[in-house]
Amino acid sequence: MMLPTHAVVGLAIAAPLVVAAPELAPVALAGGLAGGVFPDLDMYAGHRKTLHYPTIFLLSTLPAAAVAVSYPHPVAVGTAFFIFGAAAHCQMDRFGGGLELEPWKATSEKAVYDHVRGRWLAPKRWIPYDGSPHDLALLSVVSLPLLVVLPDPFRSVAALAWMVGAVYTLLRRRLASIAPVVFGYAPQWLVEYVPERYRPEPGEQS
Repeated sequence: MMLPTHAVVGLAIAAPLVVAAPELAPVALAGGLAGGVFPDLDMYAGHRKTLHYPTIFLLSTLPAAAVAVSYPHPVAVGTAFFIFGAAAHCQMDRFGGGLELEPWKATSEKAVYDHVRGRWLAPKRWIPYDGSPHDLALLSVVSLPLLVVLPDPFRSVAALAWMVGAVYTLLRRRLASIAPVVFGYAPQWLVEYVPERYRPEPGEQS
C-alpha cells in the first residue's frame, strides 16, 4: 500500500489517546506516524526487506504495550506506538500487491520479507496494488475521521497524506511507465541504488 495510507494508519492507531490520555496523545501520535512511515525508508535499499520485519514487529507489540501501560512515560508510550505503526505497516504490505513495477499484473509473489522464516511472504492482494482505487478508498476511510478528531499539526498531516494519496492514485499507472525511462539516465554510480524493477531493459537508454 502507498506510504500515505501507512502514515494515516499509524496516526489512527494512536488517535484514541486524544480522548483517553490527552497529555500523552502528541507523543503517541508522533510515534505512530513515525512507525507507520519507517519501514519504507528502505525504498531504495532492499525495499520491503531491509527495514520490514513483519514477525518481529508484531511480536514486539505486546511487551511494548505492557511497558507503556505499566510505565506511561512519554518515551515508553512513543516507542510503543512506533512499534504499533511499524507492525501495522508490515502486515498491511502483505495484504496488498507484490513487489513489482506494475503490480496490477500480479506477477510477483514477493510481498514482504520475513526475517524470522527466512523467506518472502506472498501478497494476498486484498488491496490490489499501492495507489489503486481500493488503496485510496482505505486511505479516505481512515484519514477523513482524523480530520475531525486530531489536533494540529497531526490534522494537517492527515489532510496532506490524503491529498498526496489522491494525486498518486491518479498518476500511478503513468509513473510505472515513466520510471524506467527516468532512471535509464541515472549516472553509473547511482545505478546500484536504483531498484531492479525501475531499471530499463537491456538495450534501452541508460
